Formats: sequence, structure tokens, C-alpha cells
Amino acid sequence: MSSNKIGTPVVSSGRLLRAAIPALFFLLGVVYATWASRLPALRDALQLDPATLGTVLLGSGIGAVCSFPIAAWLVGHYGARQAALLSGIWLLLVLPVLALLPNWPLLMFGLFCLGAGTSSFDVAINALGAEQEREAGRSLMSMLHAWFCVGTFGGALLGSAAAGAELAPWLHFVLVAVVLTGVLLVAWKILPCDAPDPELGRKHFALPHGALVWLGMIAFLGAIAEGSLTNWISLYMSDHLHASEALAPLAYAAFAGAMLVARWLGDGLKERYGAARLVAGSSVLAVVGLLVAIFAPAIAVAVLGFALAGLGVAAVFPVIFSAAGREGAAALAGVATLGYTGALMGPPVMGYMVHGFGLQAGLGLLAATCLGVAVAASRSRLLREA
Repeated sequence: MSSNKIGTPVVSSGRLLRAAIPALFFLLGVVYATWASRLPALRDALQLDPATLGTVLLGSGIGAVCSFPIAAWLVGHYGARQAALLSGIWLLLVLPVLALLPNWPLLMFGLFCLGAGTSSFDVAINALGAEQEREAGRSLMSMLHAWFCVGTFGGALLGSAAAGAELAPWLHFVLVAVVLTGVLLVAWKILPCDAPDPELGRKHFALPHGALVWLGMIAFLGAIAEGSLTNWISLYMSDHLHASEALAPLAYAAFAGAMLVARWLGDGLKERYGAARLVAGSSVLAVVGLLVAIFAPAIAVAVLGFALAGLGVAAVFPVIFSAAGREGAAALAGVATLGYTGALMGPPVMGYMVHGFGLQAGLGLLAATCLGVAVAASRSRLLREA
């Protein structure tokens, strides 16, 4: 399909169409890793202690949770394609600003804005992915989330290279934002126009109920674990194991690379073993990986532990978003709300735990949340039926 009208797609079939939604997941992954990989440098520039850093990171979670009425309104009134464009532009405008903020209250507000853009974009692209999965009649969500991991893996390696080259974080963020803006605009033009969701447009904010509660609980605990690891792996490596600024992001790259492998294989594993067994078993693996990292005597062993943790946490969000997406866009937004509530609570709780008891205790808390995910997955009827 081609059209001369502004805002309509130029291509709606073929390889470009199949690549458009994965490109959006890739974009989100790069943004996550770009921010996380330079967090030690920004922390040091503002001289933040662990408790203050945890409070600062709280801003992202608050922004995410507060933005869900906006995310639902955008998808409900304009469709997921337009919602992805608008929230993606906001996300890429905010990213470079984070490196220029002079104190922790402003950085917290900047992260509020980043979290709002991230959650709105996340809801939009997962709605696009759920629709693509329904049309295909087979599991695709894990593959789509694998492209998020391609982004996080690549972004972490670029972050390590930028730090090693002593590239200023603000310039690093600007270059990433410019490139990703091109990716966003091309993917948006390729995607076919979709219809607004009237149900989601009327119901702007809803928490899961009934059988969706277990999916919401998994999202809540999974977000605490995955989100906290995203923010704290590099800090654990630099502060606890004394890795250099250039070397510390490689542990996050191992975590992200392992998630990529797991998600690339996830759809096949889900078909073979079932959604509930996959999430429960992989969450136990995440516990093992975190214990390895906690007791690691050297950098290489910790990197291995974080890689195992990445393999373990990878299944959670593709599987629950797929299960929730089958119940409708409003159900997807409700489960995502609890997920981002976990992301809201994770950074400050982790920060206070680290401040009071050390980084190893913080990772122990994340191991406990992964164990909780395994228990909730075994109780979820929607996962057993997926």
C-alpha cells in the first residue's frame, strides 16, 4: 500500500512491514541501555549516595504509573501506531536532557518525564505486537521482546565504548536520540494505520481483576527485578567489585545478551512447555544467577551470574503481555499498570536496602522477588491456558 496523505503508511506488506514493530522494540531497548550504561557517570557527577540515587530513580516509576491514563487515551483515541509515534518523540526528546540536569531534584523530574514516555511507548508497541500475534495465530511476543534485548545489548556495548572513549554523557545521548528518531519515523511510516480502541478510550485507568490479578502480580514482581537490575548492575560492578567505568557496563551487556538469547527461543519454549512452566522455571534460574553474582569472588564470575539472571527474567514480560493482550487492550494496560508500579517501588526500595545493608543485600531482595514470580506463575490460570 502507498499513499500521498500525511500520516498514512508508505508500505504495508513485505519485509519492511515485518521489521517495523521489531524496530520499535529495538528502539526502546537502546534507550533503556543508553541511560543505564552511563548511570555511574551521572551519579558521580552529582555526587549521589545510594539512598538519594534510589529516590531519584523513583521519578521514572512515578512518571510511568501516572502516564497510564495518557497512554490508554492515546491508544483509545488515535490507535497504537500514532500513540507510538507521539510517545516515542517525547521519549527521544527527554533522553539528552537528562545528562544536563544540575541537581538531583531536577534529575528526578527528568526521569519522571522519561518514565512517562517509556510507559506510553511500551503500551503502544505491545498493543501493536499483540495484534500482530492475533493476526498470525501463533506466538510472536517473545521474538518481539527479543528485539528489545537486541537494543539493550547493543546500547550497553555502545555505552561501554562511549565511556571508554570519555565521551560526555550528553553528547552520547544526543547522538543516540538523533539516530533513533530516524528509526522511529521510518517504522511509523511503514506500519499500516490501525483503528482506535473505543473500550480503552473510555476506560483510561484500570487495575487487573479476577484471573488477571495473578498476571498483574507477576508483572509487579518481575518489574522490580528486571528494572532494578537494569539500574544497578553497572553500579554493583563498579562499587562492589571495583570494575572500571568502561568495564562495568559489560556485565549489563551480558545480562541483556542472555535475555536476547532467551527471548529469541522463548516462543518455541512456550509452545513446548507451556507459559506457566516456562515463567516459573526461568524465574528459579534467575534466583540461581543472582546468588552467583552475590557471592562472586571476581568480575568474571559476577558477569556469569548476571547472564544467568538475564536468561531467567527474560520470559516474564513477553508471556504475560501475550496472555493479557488476548483479554483486550484494557486488560493489557491494567497488567502493565501493576508492572510499572513494581518499577516505581523497585528503585527506592533497592536504594534504601543498598544504603542500609549493602549491594549484596539488594541483590538478595531481587532474588526473593524472582522466587515470588515463580510462585505466582504456578498459580495463574491464564498462564496455564496460554
